[in-house]
Amino acid sequence: MTEALLFVLAEPGPVPEEEFHDWYDTEHGPARLGVPGIRTGYRYHALDGQKPSWLAWYELDSAALDSPEYEIIRHRSPREQDIVDRLTTLDRRVYELLDDRGTAPPEPAVVVAVQLSTSDPDGLDAWYRTEHLPLLHRMDGWYRTRRYRRTSGAGPDFLAFHEISDVRLFDADEYRHATSTPARTQVMDRVTARERRVFGFHRRISR
Repeated sequence: MTEALLFVLAEPGPVPEEEFHDWYDTEHGPARLGVPGIRTGYRYHALDGQKPSWLAWYELDSAALDSPEYEIIRHRSPREQDIVDRLTTLDRRVYELLDDRGTAPPEPAVVVAVQLSTSDPDGLDAWYRTEHLPLLHRMDGWYRTRRYRRTSGAGPDFLAFHEISDVRLFDADEYRHATSTPARTQVMDRVTARERRVFGFHRRISR
């Protein structure tokens, strides 16, 4: 089985927040956790002032998204169709795992999603493995980084998905160093698209 990540950005827009959360927490999210191979789901809210304001991510086996059980839940109920039609944004992306470093945090806190396309994917990979991640993971509170390749949905080709303790890590000298080396400058010169988002934990999705 291929380890994968389902990454869904949403902006309620005209949908009242109470209605949006009730739909997601009582219908949409639980239905996905009922599919064999979809193991965990989490909801996060934006900390960076950007939109879409909400992120849901699911850890899963990629085959789960091709299963009969998943096909069934893709047929929306009248309530779900009404809400989806009113959302300002529903951006669904699927990724397959390339690399996993560190350990899961003791409890969910902050995730940083950095998405890149590059004209030099081998150079990007080498930089992450040999310099960038070793520097970041020297920091207390930088728990885990998983790197993925996008397999469906729109957006940059690669995702670095970091789980950290607190946004105050961005003010640390170690972080400034990890994001300002000559090697990073060379890698970023070849980047053709970039998205960076920061989200705080909202709740774990349950059935």
